Amino acid sequence: MAATTHSVTNQPPPLVGYDVFANDPALTEGITRYIAAERLGEVREELGTLGKAAGSTHAQQWGEQANAHPPVLHTHDRYGHRIDEVEFHPAWHRLLGHAVTSGLNDAWSRPDGHVRRTAGFIVWTQAEAGHGCPLSMTHAAVPALRAEPELAAEWEPLLTSQVYERELRPVAEKGGALAGMAMTEKQGGSDVRANTTRAEPLAAPGEYVLTGHKWFCSAPMSDAFLVLAQAPGGLTCFLLPRVLPDGSRNSFRIQRLKDKLGNRSNASAEVEFDGRTWARRVGEEGRGVATIIEMVAATRLDCVSASAAVMRQAVTQAIHHTAHREAFGGRLTDKPLMRNVLADLALESEAATTLALRLAAAYDGGTEQDRHFLRLAIPAAKYWVTKRCTPMVAEALECLGGNGYVEESGMPRLLREAPLNSIWEGAGNVQALDVLRALRREPEALNAFLTEIGAARGADHRLDRAIKGMLTELADLAGIEARARRLVERMALVLQGSLLVRHAPSEVADAFCASRLGGDGGAAFGTLPHTLDLAAVVERARPVIDC
Repeated sequence: MAATTHSVTNQPPPLVGYDVFANDPALTEGITRYIAAERLGEVREELGTLGKAAGSTHAQQWGEQANAHPPVLHTHDRYGHRIDEVEFHPAWHRLLGHAVTSGLNDAWSRPDGHVRRTAGFIVWTQAEAGHGCPLSMTHAAVPALRAEPELAAEWEPLLTSQVYERELRPVAEKGGALAGMAMTEKQGGSDVRANTTRAEPLAAPGEYVLTGHKWFCSAPMSDAFLVLAQAPGGLTCFLLPRVLPDGSRNSFRIQRLKDKLGNRSNASAEVEFDGRTWARRVGEEGRGVATIIEMVAATRLDCVSASAAVMRQAVTQAIHHTAHREAFGGRLTDKPLMRNVLADLALESEAATTLALRLAAAYDGGTEQDRHFLRLAIPAAKYWVTKRCTPMVAEALECLGGNGYVEESGMPRLLREAPLNSIWEGAGNVQALDVLRALRREPEALNAFLTEIGAARGADHRLDRAIKGMLTELADLAGIEARARRLVERMALVLQGSLLVRHAPSEVADAFCASRLGGDGGAAFGTLPHTLDLAAVVERARPVIDC
């Protein structure tokens, strides 16, 4: 008789066949909070359908395949003609196509559009994060293009369309289009004013040819790109189409694809404009930064949302694994120390999601108060949430032990993805300095921020103390630039604490305020006070498989 040596025991079942939306209380409660009552049923159904798709076997396989088969650059066809095309695995197109048909490229054409899109973005990108880049760029291009009404009238219906068409051809023949961005140059990253790409005007009004080299171009197979270049009147924003109106290809030379740490399914390219590259001006000459700033703000919100999605998927995997894994005589999730770690991770995830939805709701609000609040809250949230993503995912991976270190678990892919959003659209120092700039130049922004956090004053003594400490920091301008990170961290934590005190269950708010604001927590995850109701925090975050 042959010996049996390969009985598999003590392993969790696959985490498939679950509703990513319905299993996230921070999301479902946020939707109830911010969506108008007459649309709530419709939005819940929309997000529930998306949540079931994101948790399906098919979507998870698409994510694995898209990352296992990264994009390939083809500079020439078999006959030697220059084509500059990037080939993606079919799984990539399925992911991106499903996202577009679900409206994740558009928050502008529907009521409550930013909240429903942000929630959908958090849900769907948990299946695979890389294709979130073209979704974000396409969505964020709309407010920038509105600086040029003629261009907006031509492009906005295509960029907000729920039709996915992958082929490059004149946009007049397409039912939907995607947009990318190319700003970073070899001689400067975040300092966009160091731009050396040149724009020379043509005889036709608003038309130019570009000469330059962009070191980093997002989503290079998009139908058009927003770029910055030096025109005669100064740094200016331009729309650069891949295909010209007559059907010929624009001169858009893809020199190479970047070999990145993570985000492997998504193509990021180095491109060259050779003096024949045709583009149309967006906004006035010399107003390039002012024109592009709305796009930057929108993509920074997506950085927060994308990090919240990565965090949520990481904690979901950690809790699912430990709920089915036994060690030392019982389930891991029931062990006090593991429960402490899981609860700490769940707190970080819920705080990120709650903050992302509040920012989206302010976008939908559209009032002067909302605009001033976002001026400070966006860079502060972008700084802190994206910074917390990497250590949080690393700790979640460790909950799976050696299993988490193996590619098949999916955790290494999440860990490689985690640092991206902290770098994209301005790294940490850029965000911190942007907060200082807003504090100096826009006093209304601070008033709006204080009004927001003040809504929870008196509800928790630790939050009240943290607000007082933040105000003390704000009153002391000595060495403020060197202290900028500390100040922005405190602002973000106070904002998260205020939101959780107002909207989260008491056990969540209590644990967050104790550990993040009250000083009763260590530098590592899993150092929450043992007297808290940690089991309730973990159970709230636990996914349920619909089998």
